[in-house]
Amino acid sequence: MSDITVVHVMRHGEVENPDGLLYGRLPGYHLSELGQRMAERVAEHLAPRDITHVVSSPLERARETATPIAEAHGLELATDARLIEAENVFQGKTFGVGDGALRRPENWKHLVNPFKPSWGEPYLEQVVRMMGALDAAKDAARGHEAVCVSHQLPIWILRSFVERRRLWHDPRKRQCTLASLTTFTYRGDKIVSVGYTEPARELVPVHLRAGAKLVKGKSKAYGA
Repeated sequence: MSDITVVHVMRHGEVENPDGLLYGRLPGYHLSELGQRMAERVAEHLAPRDITHVVSSPLERARETATPIAEAHGLELATDARLIEAENVFQGKTFGVGDGALRRPENWKHLVNPFKPSWGEPYLEQVVRMMGALDAAKDAARGHEAVCVSHQLPIWILRSFVERRRLWHDPRKRQCTLASLTTFTYRGDKIVSVGYTEPARELVPVHLRAGAKLVKGKSKAYGA
């Protein structure tokens, strides 16, 4: 058996979210038609790979993204609660530019410590659970490849930790667009490289791509 194991951590595809809410961990948010196309595109991209394990966050949008990948490899889809979205006090609220929850003074108390952050699940807690999920996927696919489908913020925090960057950051600068793959390569039990690809980039709306300028009325729903 090879001592090289590859774990692809994928962000889910676009979600049907007409009200522009930060949906967080709320149930009932499914992939849009475009999001389904993104999932299928990534499944096609990964079809030639030696994938032996596919696991997702328990949220619908993640499971729906992972399903075509699992089916393409004849695998049963597993779930891991550690891959879930980060907890956020603004869940269920709008969070756009100039028209969202930040305009209301009663919400300002949640913004006192951006280094933790004070509005949601601490970054270090995200690191612990995401590293646990990553290692579990590595063990399940040892010598082969695995896919974990999760959410933007936990994926970015995981990558930042592995690459030894500070965990607090500007959300606009996350390199983790919809349906992207952040790939961790292990030699034995040690991560030896991190890669990033966007197999469905041409399907991602311009205002939702990494580094895009925020537009009023088009919330990016950070951390989704």
